[in-house]
Parts: sequence; structure tokens; C-alpha cells
Amino acid sequence: MSCLVTPASHAVQSLAKSVALDLGLAYAHSIEGLDSGVALVVDTDRSWLQRLQRPRLGRVCIDFSAPEMLHRRKSGHNEPLGRAVGVKHDVKPRVFDATAGLGRDAFVLADLGCDVVLSEWSVPLGFLLNQARELALLSAHTKVVEAADHMTVVTGDSCERALEGFDAIYIDPMFPERGKSAAVKKDLATVQALFTDASGAPNAEALLTWAVAQPVDRVVVKRPVKAPSLGVSKPSYSIAGKTVRFDVIVK
Repeated sequence: MSCLVTPASHAVQSLAKSVALDLGLAYAHSIEGLDSGVALVVDTDRSWLQRLQRPRLGRVCIDFSAPEMLHRRKSGHNEPLGRAVGVKHDVKPRVFDATAGLGRDAFVLADLGCDVVLSEWSVPLGFLLNQARELALLSAHTKVVEAADHMTVVTGDSCERALEGFDAIYIDPMFPERGKSAAVKKDLATVQALFTDASGAPNAEALLTWAVAQPVDRVVVKRPVKAPSLGVSKPSYSIAGKTVRFDVIVK
């Protein structure tokens, strides 16, 4: 995996070294001379990812209390995702998010009342997701705390899990969405760089094949609105927004 751990300042060197050891990642005192890969920058409060390719993009962190997340939970575009996994007034499915990434869709589902397990193959992302959840539990916003309490983070290859007790599996293959802001594109580029040339990185079609074989009521796949379906499993129906579409396979 092309990721190393580095401290945000001299004061947190010991902490960064401990994180590198715990995660099994290389440690670098400084990233000034590096121009490839991604760094997990460790700080006392909130850590972040930094893509090292020049020109360097801004930091990518996970903050469920951030203004854009608080805005998102109030906006209507969360409804299609909720409908896709089967959320109703009196029904809150238990969801396995097989490709957690930055946790944004999982947070939306948790905010809608679903219990969500966020499964992330990338060790650095898993670390950031756990950290973000812990900080969200301390948020001044009651709804953020309630959503975080519905979330559980696990790391590893989702395809190696035998699921029990879930109603739906959610898969987001991470695609570049047209019309998205530069910040969103920056975040996606940095996350995708974690998977570049990484052995064992998940394959979207393999994830779908695995998901369909699991004992769940439905599998939901996020796609660009005009893109073809993923793999050979045809969706039972789709719920489309302006830029994305949720293909639903009902079993």
C-alpha cells in the first residue's frame, strides 16, 4: 500500500510512530522530499490524508460535524439513498457498507436511523473513520452524536466476510462525478491514490458477486446516473438523482 505515516508537528512524533506501528505502515519524520503516494498525517486531534504528488492537493480529513455534513443531513438529496436501502417511517434496515471510503453515505444512513457497519479495506481510511466516529460522539450536535452511535467501523476485505443479521449491502465503487466541486474531486483523487498499485485492493464486480451471495434482502450499488449497470447482475429497479443512480437488487 502506497501510504506512510508522518507527524503533523514535532510534538506528535511519538504518537505518529505508535500509529505507524499499530497500523503496520512505514513511518517518515518528514514528507517534504516525497512526490508520490499518500501520507497519513497524525495530529493530536484530527488526522488527515495528504496526497504527495505535486502539485499537492489539500488535506483530506473525515469530520461528521463539518458544516458540509450538517448541511447534507438537512437536504433532500439524502432521500434516494434511504429509499434504495429500504428506509421507511417505521423501517430502519441494518446496512453493511462494503466500501466505506470517507463514510459520507454511511453517515447519511446512520442519520436516517439505520445501524451501519462501515467496512473499509484501506488501513489508513479505517483509522480515520474510527477517529472521526469517536470525535462525532463528542460533538455538540445531538443529531451527529446519535448518528455516530449507529455506526461501527471494521477494516479488512469485505469479500472475506460471511454476513449475518443484515438487511442490505451497500457498494460505492468510487467514480468521478461530473459537476462536483474541486474539493470533492480532490478528496476522491486522494482516496483513489491509496488503492493505486496496491495488491489485494477490492474489485467492484467481485464485491457485487460476493454481496449477491450473502443472506440479505437487497444489494444497492451507487453508479453515475448514465453509466451501465455493474457486473452481470441486473438491478430489480433503480432510483436516480441528478448525477448518481442507486441500482437495487432485490433478492
